[in-house]
Amino acid sequence: MQQVHCEECGEITPSYDIVSYGSMDRRYRQLCGRCFNAEVAKLSGLEDFDNFRLEPIGITDCADETHQFHFRTRLFGSGVALDAFELREGNPAGYKFQIHGDPEDDLFALLGRLIQKIHRTLSIKHLEDDGMGLHIADDTVRGRIEWDDAQDGRVPLIVVDGREISWEDFGRMLMTYEGWQFKLEIRDPSGEV
Repeated sequence: MQQVHCEECGEITPSYDIVSYGSMDRRYRQLCGRCFNAEVAKLSGLEDFDNFRLEPIGITDCADETHQFHFRTRLFGSGVALDAFELREGNPAGYKFQIHGDPEDDLFALLGRLIQKIHRTLSIKHLEDDGMGLHIADDTVRGRIEWDDAQDGRVPLIVVDGREISWEDFGRMLMTYEGWQFKLEIRDPSGEV
């Protein structure tokens, strides 16, 4: 895991919790999430913003596998985003979740809503492996579109059930439905699917 020194507090911070903060007129600084939120809160007049750090938690899915979720809070304009994600090789990967709220809301209530969203998602498996290979379980698949380094971003990498699936492998799964119709909806990361 790559670590970076926050230029405000000096704390050594995982790179996924660093924000390059500044402008073209002034130099950019590498700030940890807490220092970035403190700067945005000060500029936004949010003196009561609760800028606490959330500890990782384990949540079990419907196959009785435990997933360790890390959290990140970011103030933006008139809102706050709360992210939950797994780590693989020190970087956010696998399951990722986000929820938006008002910066003056109770962040623990926002966290509760995020954990409910995680539980709803982990309660369903969209893929199954029956010994004949991985395939779509019940004619519905939900996931996330990511960048595929192996393909230089020419085609997406699909993440379903926290698993990375190449575009080619996903296409192979879809071919079992040749001749069928489908509906593809693209949603904001903070929305429900």
